[in-house]
Amino acid sequence: MTQRNGIRGSSDPSLHSETFDLANGLDHDEGQEAAADCERGRGSESGDPVAITGGAVTAPDGGWGWAVLVATILVLAMTLGFPSCVGIFYTDLQNEFHASNSETSWVPSIMTSALHAGGPFCSVLVGKLGCRATVMLGGVLSGLGMAASSFTNSIAELYVTAGVITGLGFCFSFQPAVTILGHYFVRRRAFANAMSSTGTALGLCTLPFLGSYLHSEFGWRGSFLILGAVLLNCCVCGAVMRPLQPKKHRGQPLMDRTPPPSEKQTKRELRLGTRWRSLVASVKEHMAFDQFLNNRHYRVFAIGITFMMLGFVVPLIYLVPYATAYGMEPSRAALLLSILGIVNIVVRPPFAIMFNMPWFKGRHVYVFASALLFNGLSNCICCIGAGFPVLVAYVVTYGLSMSVVGSLMFTVLMDIVEMRRFPSALGLLAVMESITLLIGPPLAGVLVDTTQQYFYVFIACSAVVASSALFLILSFLWLDKKERKASLQGQLSAQPAAEKPAADAPPVCEYSDRP
Repeated sequence: MTQRNGIRGSSDPSLHSETFDLANGLDHDEGQEAAADCERGRGSESGDPVAITGGAVTAPDGGWGWAVLVATILVLAMTLGFPSCVGIFYTDLQNEFHASNSETSWVPSIMTSALHAGGPFCSVLVGKLGCRATVMLGGVLSGLGMAASSFTNSIAELYVTAGVITGLGFCFSFQPAVTILGHYFVRRRAFANAMSSTGTALGLCTLPFLGSYLHSEFGWRGSFLILGAVLLNCCVCGAVMRPLQPKKHRGQPLMDRTPPPSEKQTKRELRLGTRWRSLVASVKEHMAFDQFLNNRHYRVFAIGITFMMLGFVVPLIYLVPYATAYGMEPSRAALLLSILGIVNIVVRPPFAIMFNMPWFKGRHVYVFASALLFNGLSNCICCIGAGFPVLVAYVVTYGLSMSVVGSLMFTVLMDIVEMRRFPSALGLLAVMESITLLIGPPLAGVLVDTTQQYFYVFIACSAVVASSALFLILSFLWLDKKERKASLQGQLSAQPAAEKPAADAPPVCEYSDRP
């Protein structure tokens, strides 16, 4: 799902100072004191009184930001890469609970949907607790959810534990990690976002191997318990994401910590109407409805991505069942997901450097949509057959296009909205995505139950993803053409005014008609 650091300057491709910074070692204190906090003015975490001086601050673009980048990669590996790992236990869950394909597919569907639908709650938690505490809370929730899943006795209980609880934990870890990374990097933001997206590939590469090994040794219940312990490492990653602090001078209190009596009295006199208005304002702040209504680029992007998610993740869920249904060994089928992850790991770093070049500035969305079109069409390869060589060719092709899509998703969104609105814009987009992510896998399950053939799922996914890519390409071409035309008309209308004599010009102190 580029921001504009004001308008559009956040994806500055200049990397000429990166080698110098790495060679000389950026001071960690510089990263600690450099920029405005994603924790929205929480100030110093210590109890010492501080006076904050200076208004504008800059992101470190390095220093401790590299540690935050590594932590974000690991968080994305354990959150975004995890739902596809559930496919390894798909057959066991069916046999254990005597469930159909449609009923079993609700488990990863609810998990992925909760991961995205919790966006507004996550935005509120980030505002109240900060990014670091929210990531750690997500690690606790996801770990407890998977551990509790190992003790379930019905598929409905699994919907709650592995679906809702674990999915919300993923949401609380994933979104703040992406947000705080955007605050640590401005000039190198496209590079940092693309590198962080390798976390998904890392999860796709390692979790299937881990899940397959645990499944053969401990069964699905023991595997879920151990995987819950693995997910607790999100707490460790969250601890690394220390908040950025404005520059401060100790010993000079900014203000008296005790609120004045009038403030206390005002708080006591709040009425129900005032509380309701405050609640509505909070919802508007964290849901970016104004962006959806007034920002046409964001509206088009949100609609296109929402429709795309109906078929984008379904192939990852059904790839292993599709291969095993045609006689492939489960361990070899799990290897397909690992190959997909390896392709992403190898390809995304070069893409990260390439997309930060000057030529790609302003073209991120078209590269993203073109890769999405290629990704959708690649699903047709599965219709050729279910042999291992064919499926390897499929995962390599799918992985290449997936790498571009994953590398540019957040960069495109940051190009479209201002960074201060990015958490709320991501939250609203995540809620919209959650609807199609929730119904996509079950619809695919119904299709399998009806036709008794898996390859129809891949055909349907191909049509959905490719059509969403065409929608994005055509819509952004139309919007950009409209903007160029309006800009040209503005320049032409400004020329006669510039040629008028100075006597006809209004006084400088006169107010303009436009606010």
